[in-house]
Amino acid sequence: MKKAQRKATVITEPAYEVGRNTPVVSGRRLPSLTYMSDNFVPGCNIYIEYGWIWAVPDPNPLIGEHTHDYDQIALHIGTDPQSPEDLGAEFVMNIDGKPVTFNKTHSIYLPKGLKHGPGTWKRVDRPVIEMTITLGGGTVDAAKPGGLK
Repeated sequence: MKKAQRKATVITEPAYEVGRNTPVVSGRRLPSLTYMSDNFVPGCNIYIEYGWIWAVPDPNPLIGEHTHDYDQIALHIGTDPQSPEDLGAEFVMNIDGKPVTFNKTHSIYLPKGLKHGPGTWKRVDRPVIEMTITLGGGTVDAAKPGGLK
């Protein structure tokens, strides 16, 4: 395992990795923006990517049921500065085979190997930031955001 560097690194130009080979999707920013990976900071072993949802995507859902080889944190963040806890949307994610409905800003801890997905958007009233943080999977190929093959 590479040892992470011991200095701060600022990333201002993202990589465009997740969705780079995906056909055009309406209502979803693709490719998403990678802002941290081993490619940026050798040895950091954390992968962070995000994108914007501004309408119910087509196709919906964009991803099916999948697992990861690493722990992951998924966030959906509302963009109303007057009510940041309001997601401004309704999103259903199957977690371990059970549907969970979200309408508030949230984070989900997904331990490695836990089945999750599909994630289905029921409505989008305001743009939503969708972000994943993969702990231990420092590259897009290791992290497999959204079940990326």
